[in-house]
Amino acid sequence: MTRPTFASSTDTLTRDALTILQPGFTGTTAPDWVLRRLGEGLASVGLFGRNIHTPEQVAALTAQLRAERDDVLVAIDEEGGDVTRLEVRTGSSFPGNHALGAVDDVELTRDVAAELGRRLAACGVNLNWAPSADVNSNPENPVIGVRSFGADTGLVARHTAAYVTGLQSAGVAACTKHFPGHGDTAVDSHDAMPRIDVDTSVLASRDLAPFRAAIAAGSRAVMSAHILVPALDPDRPVTLSPRALTELLRGELGYDGLIVTDGIEMKAIASAYGIERGSVLAVAAGADAICVGGGLSDEGTVERLRDALVSAVRTGELAEERLADAAARVRALARWTAEAAKTDPDRAPDDEVGLRAARRAVRLTPAEPFTPLTEPPYVAALTPVANFAVGDKTPWGVAAELFRLLPGTETGSFSGEDAGRKALAAAGSRRIVAVVRDEHRHPWMATALDTLLAARPDTVVVEMGLPQAAPRGALHIATHGAARVCGRAAAEAIAATG
Repeated sequence: MTRPTFASSTDTLTRDALTILQPGFTGTTAPDWVLRRLGEGLASVGLFGRNIHTPEQVAALTAQLRAERDDVLVAIDEEGGDVTRLEVRTGSSFPGNHALGAVDDVELTRDVAAELGRRLAACGVNLNWAPSADVNSNPENPVIGVRSFGADTGLVARHTAAYVTGLQSAGVAACTKHFPGHGDTAVDSHDAMPRIDVDTSVLASRDLAPFRAAIAAGSRAVMSAHILVPALDPDRPVTLSPRALTELLRGELGYDGLIVTDGIEMKAIASAYGIERGSVLAVAAGADAICVGGGLSDEGTVERLRDALVSAVRTGELAEERLADAAARVRALARWTAEAAKTDPDRAPDDEVGLRAARRAVRLTPAEPFTPLTEPPYVAALTPVANFAVGDKTPWGVAAELFRLLPGTETGSFSGEDAGRKALAAAGSRRIVAVVRDEHRHPWMATALDTLLAARPDTVVVEMGLPQAAPRGALHIATHGAARVCGRAAAEAIAATG
């Protein structure tokens, strides 16, 4: 059967289908196809690391988009911390949620989010796919971890609300994620379908509380998770479930803003349903916008999704009223951001707020009184595979910051069963600073530390993930994140400066 095409149509149905898509694209300027589709009804685009070189370039890019459509939603996945797009090449100026949760100062969280929002707004970005409101109840979680404010529901709820308030005070819409909570998973939904087997009482008391707080704080958008929660729907993942999106989020929680899907190309959806059918089912379930994430960025994908939505309406699989309602919610958010951009006060920059937060989040455990380093050490980075949300292009660690304080510092990256032995050989006689991320999740990493500490008990250990493993080393530094400012805060502790 030949797939119907509607390439030349500009009718209301086709415009609505384009309106609800949030696609990415390649390049640091807008491709012609994006500009053309904006004229045909496309209302949103997503920016990723591949689109970003400098703040000035991003501002020029968003101005180019707005010259075609002045109310376009420009979205970005800028959580700060490990997940950064604006600073993908340097590492973030903000420490991330787990560090903010470790400090547990809601005013600081609000200030950090406000400054992040100010920087986004200055670049012309008006929708942030953040914050993560997930309660990280499973420390083995491979995709959330330090992206969460913590494992305590009350803490996550109050910081989620503070983040939403701070971000939106800068005129940037928050998109609280990943509804109804991605914290109790052991699978990354980029790779497969996670499953959360808890009853509705646990879900309500543990996972939904931060979303209730976000809704009360006025979060303009909520992002659905590609997870199966049998207590809600035994057959369909949340993104495709009317019970989860329409009955629970809209009905029971009273949410009236924009519902955005997580990246529709993620394997949890794409492998089981395909992106076209997944998009149709998501809108039918109650989603208003389809995030077409970092993995898909071409005009053909947009055409396929547009045509699938139009065809579903014409065949009766998707109610036309549901598609129209979704498009109306997208346009309503666009109006809010346009008005917010006009009325937002000229906020004074606070370039140091992220560093202040990172310094406050550091936790030191010395085995005995620690003498700060005065000679350049060897930094052994015990490097795990990065998850897709973080990516492998963003620098992390403490080597660059230690080099700034102790010129001559050298570094190497190690992984696998021989990592400890290789790091010892590379370090020679120099003092070792071992940098780890989530030691508790990687047996090879724990073994490497055993090897290093047996041979060199004066090794300094810097944990830049979840500090679940017992502290060890001459000095153990828990930074609660791997952002650039976290590395700087750790380096200052090692060299006793700052």
